[in-house]
Amino acid sequence: MPDTDARLQVYLDHRRALIDYATPMVGSRAGAEDVVQDAWLRYAMTATPQAGMRSSAGYLYRIVRNLAVDMVRRLGAETRRDKHYAQRFEDVAAPSPEEEAGHRDDLLHIGTALAELPDLQRQAFEMNRLAGLPFHEIGGHLGVSTATAHRLVQGALVHVMKRLQKPGAGRGRAL
Repeated sequence: MPDTDARLQVYLDHRRALIDYATPMVGSRAGAEDVVQDAWLRYAMTATPQAGMRSSAGYLYRIVRNLAVDMVRRLGAETRRDKHYAQRFEDVAAPSPEEEAGHRDDLLHIGTALAELPDLQRQAFEMNRLAGLPFHEIGGHLGVSTATAHRLVQGALVHVMKRLQKPGAGRGRAL
């Protein structure tokens, strides 16, 4: 019987016992089956069992144990990471109704201020602040130099900020 066939037979003879062995380590039968399947792939790919192993079955059990430990560590790290992320986002409070109304007010005033701008300046502002384009790309799109694109955006920003700072015209948020 070739070595591959012998290994397959060892795996098949011990598969159920390997799953039973791995289940308490990983905490679920499905996880144990995954570990045992991964162990088979590693076992089938190795040239010979490591020195000091009395049998192929022992070597297979060692692979299962190592993979189970790795899985538990990985799942623990993922759980800690997910818990940390969840805590970070729980700390972010939703805006109050008053804050939402204030934000809507600001948006209306910004829209009004942008409508007052010349088309080229408004487009440059929208490309930079809304689409996130750099000044050299804005200049290319609008057919102006990079410096001119920068001046257009800065002029629009100053105009919008002045409109937001007028009494009753918003709270002057940073754009």
